[in-house]
Amino acid sequence: MSLSSVSKETTSFSISLENVRATEKFGKSLSRLLKIKDVIALSGELGAGKTTLARAIISGLGYTQEVPSPTFTLVQYYDLKPVSIWHFDLYRLNSPDELLELDLDEALYSAISLIEWPDRMGHFTPEERLEIKLSFDQEEQKRHAILTGHGSWATRIREVQNAF
Repeated sequence: MSLSSVSKETTSFSISLENVRATEKFGKSLSRLLKIKDVIALSGELGAGKTTLARAIISGLGYTQEVPSPTFTLVQYYDLKPVSIWHFDLYRLNSPDELLELDLDEALYSAISLIEWPDRMGHFTPEERLEIKLSFDQEEQKRHAILTGHGSWATRIREVQNAF
């Protein structure tokens, strides 16, 4: 694990995730730190573990049923007490303007937002966010994650590092 400060407003560190179980453990640890208005931006190649990580976060926040991938619905909503979760998959968006139809603004102000394929957001990308970029490691089961905190996440990211 290494920590580096990119600028005053961003801080990054990287971790190795040995297998799916490690990815799930990381997601559950991260879920304990989340609060309303938090945005987690999940990027990486197809199959890199974005949905696995999102499912672990949702489960860690208390959801006990199956968590479907929002690939075709574009968004799944989970009303958990005391917080709601919006899980977006923007892979099929043709334009950032389509986000208006998905009520992204409501999610950003009233819930935790998990956003897969955040590069599709364009100018709607929130300044306050934790980016998690997942990639395949040299061994097929392993994943590498680079976490970058933007805005208040630049300081909160140390909590994430300590929780894992």
